[in-house]
Amino acid sequence: MSLWNELERWKSYNWVELSHSLDNDSPYWGGLGEGVVDLGKVVFDYEEEILSCRIQTFKFPGQFGTHIDFPVHFTPGKDASDEWGPRDLALPLVVVDVSGKVAEDAEYAVTVDDILAHEQEHGRIPAGSFVALRTDWSKNWPDNDALNNFDEEGGEHAPGWSMEALKFLYEERDIYANGHESIDTDASVLAAEAGDLACERYVLDNGHVQLELMTNLDQVPATGAVIFVAWPRISGASGMPVRAWAVFE
Repeated sequence: MSLWNELERWKSYNWVELSHSLDNDSPYWGGLGEGVVDLGKVVFDYEEEILSCRIQTFKFPGQFGTHIDFPVHFTPGKDASDEWGPRDLALPLVVVDVSGKVAEDAEYAVTVDDILAHEQEHGRIPAGSFVALRTDWSKNWPDNDALNNFDEEGGEHAPGWSMEALKFLYEERDIYANGHESIDTDASVLAAEAGDLACERYVLDNGHVQLELMTNLDQVPATGAVIFVAWPRISGASGMPVRAWAVFE
């Protein structure tokens, strides 16, 4: 009964959706080509004589919409979805806000100084937490061109993480996972310089997970919220669309 009473208390808190709604027109990485998304195809319908019900199939890549990346996404032999259970992605949520700087520089990469400024105002980031980078880039959803911010040559110009910021969070603050609103972990300018998604590779190769294409971080406080992340239990997955939400008083 005590847990039921606790649930009633939690129901009175604020609950914020952190994942995008998906349909057949939702954007995905262009390198996958055509035909990789087919949501809600009816394969058995109400008019069937055997049983009047509707059954649909859903085809999508693992890295589709708001999604989680597992270490095997970038490196063979690393951990896949099987290594994370239902308790693992219920975490303290910290939101580092650089949306003002991104409004002035679309390729802004968060710095250690940004994180220290956050801590100066809100306190030290706790070990074992989930740190989300607020850029307000999710407001470009579902416009794929705007999310990538293509130039005339097809180059991408989007904000994201820097290696220094991620290393500080994981190695100095011992966080559990990170997330962001953009398509990629790395700020586009840094990815172009490195010729690789080095920040994403760092996160995954060190056994961590991340969420991409988060939304509504502008509705969540800088500290004090709890994030919950859920995904289909499919063995061996390198990534999977998620339902993520934040709860706070």
